[in-house]
Parts: sequence; structure tokens; C-alpha cells
Amino acid sequence: MLKTRIITAVVLLVVLLAVLFSGYYPAFVVAALAFLMAAVTECFQLFGRTRKQAALVALFWVAAFAYAFLYSPNGSVKFWFFLSSAIWLFSFVPSLATGLPVLGSARSTVIGLLYAVTIVACFAAIVGFFRHSAVYLLSVMALVWIADIGAYFSGKAFGKRKLAPTISPGKSWEGAIGGGIAVLLISSLAILFGGAPLADTFVVLLQARMGWLATLAILVVISAASVVGDLFESQLKRRAGVKDSSNLLPGHGGVLDRIDALVPVLPFVALIDSVFLSVL
Repeated sequence: MLKTRIITAVVLLVVLLAVLFSGYYPAFVVAALAFLMAAVTECFQLFGRTRKQAALVALFWVAAFAYAFLYSPNGSVKFWFFLSSAIWLFSFVPSLATGLPVLGSARSTVIGLLYAVTIVACFAAIVGFFRHSAVYLLSVMALVWIADIGAYFSGKAFGKRKLAPTISPGKSWEGAIGGGIAVLLISSLAILFGGAPLADTFVVLLQARMGWLATLAILVVISAASVVGDLFESQLKRRAGVKDSSNLLPGHGGVLDRIDALVPVLPFVALIDSVFLSVL
């Protein structure tokens, strides 16, 4: 199992880096559409659709995405980033406390559609960040990865109080706080000592434009949002009675299992970016 997990991770990393730094935009678009198709398919499977039904619905979403965000790249996507952030704040975050509606109900169907919207917004942010630069895209995604790694080691070392025992028993408050501290610490070091190589990264540009207080506050929100994204997908899987969103990536589950924390974070960062930094 570990060997399979490592091999899959290495292959994905090689493909990701090759696509990101090739500078060939069509190759990136093809990869983004493929992962979007897989993610939306997994989304609708978690809401009770068969694989075939989910894939057909996902195909429609991918076509709409391609037209709205790729064919018409000059169109404003700020609305979608705002909508995604609002969905998370007013619908998905409260659901972690109140629970999800019964699978197959009308409310559940609406939540499934809203989750698909946030996934599409996430990929719109990915494409927008990549248009600016591969380094900028990685600088945003790295915040989520740092939070996840920091949470893992902090939880292992200090975890005692369960964060959401009925959703994800392995997560602790100490882990979540540790992940947030890791993001604040590493981001601060990047701003202070990163120099020219990190001049075109999100945190450096954000601090230069908005100052330390606003930057640290936004980083805290990003860290919290990454935890919420992870917990929400865990809640969906628990309700559906599955361990992974799919078996597409051997040893790693599905695409949603790999991007769940990115789904709420990237549209939020894109919204901050489009309002204050004008990179997109």
C-alpha cells in the first residue's frame, strides 16, 4: 500500500511540475479540464448518482467551465469567486455543526449543485493564477499544503482535543492550530527573507499591498478554510459510506481527496487577489 502510494505521488508530482513549468498553456488547460471532470464526477457520486450519471453531468459542467473561463478569458469571474466564498460561509461551514440532509432529498441535491459550483470556482482560480505564473499558483497552493503538513505533525505530537469527532476522529484542535501557526511562520519568513525568488508570490505581494496585520489575518482565514474544506468532504464521504471519493489515484483515493482543502481556499484567495492585488 505504501509503495503504491509513493509511486502514485511521484508520478503525479512529475506530471504536475512538467505541466506547470513547460510554459505551454494548452497542456495546462487539458490537464485542468481532466482533473475538473474527475472532481465533479466524484462530487455527484458522493451525492448518490451512479458513475455514469455523474460523468454525464460532469461533462456538462466541464463544457460550461471551458466556455465561461477559457473561451471567454476576459470575462469577469470575480462573481464566481464571491459566490463560492459565500456558499462556504453560509452553507457548508454551518453544516459541519448541523449535519447534512438525507441523501437523495431535495436539499441534498441543492447542496451537491452548490459544491460543484465551488469546485468549478476552484479550477477557475487555478487557471487564473497559472495565467499569471506557475510560481504564483504554487505559492497559493503551498499555503494549503503547509497547513496540512503542520496540522499532521502538530496533531501527532500534541493532539488531545478532537476537532470534529463525528466527522473526522483523527483531527484535533491542536493539529489545526499547529497548521495555522506553520502557515504564519513560513509565510513571514518568506516575506522577510525570500528576496527576489519569492517576489512574485501571493504572500509577498499581499504584505506589500496590505501590510502585516491584514496579511496575517487573511492567512489565518486561509488556514481555517483549508480545515473546513477537508472536514466537509469527510462529512460527505461518511454520509455516503465510502472511504475515498473514488479509486482513481491508487493509494490516494480520488481527485477530491487530494484537492478538498483547496476547494474553499483558492476561490477566496482569488477574490482577495482580484479586489486588492489585481494579479488576475
